[in-house]
Amino acid sequence: MKTIIINENQRGLLFKNGKFAAYLKPGKHVKFGCSFSVEVLHTGSEFKVPGYNLEIFLKNAELAGEVDVVDVADETLALHFVNGKYAGTLTSGKYAFFKIHDKHEFRPVDITTPEVSDAVPQYLFASIPKYLFTKVEVADYQKARLCYDGKFVRLLEQGTYYFWNNGTKVTAGLADTRLLQMDITGQEMMTLDKVALRINFVCSYKITDYVKIHTEIDDYERQIHILLQLALREYVGRYRLDEILENKEQMSSAMLARLKEKEAGYFVTFSDAGVKDIILPGEIRNIMNTVLIAEKKAQANVITRREEVASTRSLLNTAKLMDENQTLYKLKELEYLEKICDNVGSISVTGGTDLLSQLTKILKGA
Repeated sequence: MKTIIINENQRGLLFKNGKFAAYLKPGKHVKFGCSFSVEVLHTGSEFKVPGYNLEIFLKNAELAGEVDVVDVADETLALHFVNGKYAGTLTSGKYAFFKIHDKHEFRPVDITTPEVSDAVPQYLFASIPKYLFTKVEVADYQKARLCYDGKFVRLLEQGTYYFWNNGTKVTAGLADTRLLQMDITGQEMMTLDKVALRINFVCSYKITDYVKIHTEIDDYERQIHILLQLALREYVGRYRLDEILENKEQMSSAMLARLKEKEAGYFVTFSDAGVKDIILPGEIRNIMNTVLIAEKKAQANVITRREEVASTRSLLNTAKLMDENQTLYKLKELEYLEKICDNVGSISVTGGTDLLSQLTKILKGA
């Protein structure tokens, strides 16, 4: 004899020799013999017995009256709500849940089309298993090319999108709608006079067709990079070094014009282009530095000679004025005496003549 206690929130399944024999409700049950076993289930969980088909138990009318049964078809999901709150997502199959203390609701969702309909609240995807869906986030500066099994469907604007994993391969390639920049750094190229330069170049562009730039061009960034390289080589190869250095702005304008000729075929629009740096070879740089130093020295010599001429002319004019005006001569003499006296510690004079005459004789060595 064996006593079995089933609590209020439990139900029991009696098996005899491995075969379902009885459905046990709350209370005390006494069984004789040793060829039986009991499976105790919680009424707040799914009705499920490992190793047994659900249909075996649903044949018991009393048990079938205490469970809600849902049969989820293929290419369908069922959103399970318990007492109005989301409890889980059911994939294809047959399920049973005790309805003794809880109210169950099952909302079917058709997943034959990958894109999730607006009828499914987005907040649920925080709880739905991630293997059931794909999430795509598009920022406000982006667009996304939605494709099913590699076939373009449409462009996605800014927002968050969800797609069911129903066997269709969903991809969403992101494209930047902002002004983009392409840099060519340290590109070595030959001028007309066979001087090897290294040029750092930059251009700005925006994508005009977010679909074709990916469907008709393989790796558009690399292709634009090659376009810039070829245009630079073509331009630099037509001019000598001196011409390139003297017309740096003209080079930027010519490059932008050249790029604009090609923009339709690359599905972009170029808005700006410019040379950041022109790096000369070491020996050319040394030669140019030597030339620059020589030019600056020559300019300094010209300025020195000009100043000497101006100074001599000024002295000549002063001398003429002093020769013509004795008062001016005396004033100039006093000015120089004042300057000399500022640098003399002491001067001894004797009587007999006026002080100014004596100072003049001392300074003249008389």
